[in-house]
Amino acid sequence: MHLRDVAWRAMSAYDLPAVQGIADTVHIDYFETPEVLAERLRLYHNGCYLLEVGEKPAGYVLSHPWLYGTLPPLNTLLKQLPAEPDTYYIHDLCLLPVARRIGAASRIVEALVKHARAEGYPTVTLVAVNGSIPFWQRHGFQITEIDALYGKLLSYEAAASYMVRRLV
Repeated sequence: MHLRDVAWRAMSAYDLPAVQGIADTVHIDYFETPEVLAERLRLYHNGCYLLEVGEKPAGYVLSHPWLYGTLPPLNTLLKQLPAEPDTYYIHDLCLLPVARRIGAASRIVEALVKHARAEGYPTVTLVAVNGSIPFWQRHGFQITEIDALYGKLLSYEAAASYMVRRLV
């Protein structure tokens, strides 16, 4: 289903209080400070979008270039992005219940994949949590086992999975 008053737009610093409110509502077990969210926007604004439903914030996505086979730690300042990134990383796709099952998540995932492809990244990577593996699989992502990530994935949740979509 697609609704008329549903739109993704570039995130700005003015949106950060709404983003924090959405994160605090949806990601109870994955808290990140306002400083961490603001830093992701500052480091790579081209990968940060706000979803509006009826002109009200209802979701967001944070994404940026990163290193394949590694994870940026949750709730930790990165200080800078890698000098030679080799994957595009979706850090967080978060929707309030009102914005689910309307096609908004699929639209932004395909836009991010298109962006990653245009920037020349061979893969898009992420950590799937909260039972989201089937959603990501529908978008071409596959669970990828990397032994070095085992402990880091457990810090999210026992069912967390590193997932990869190959673009080339």
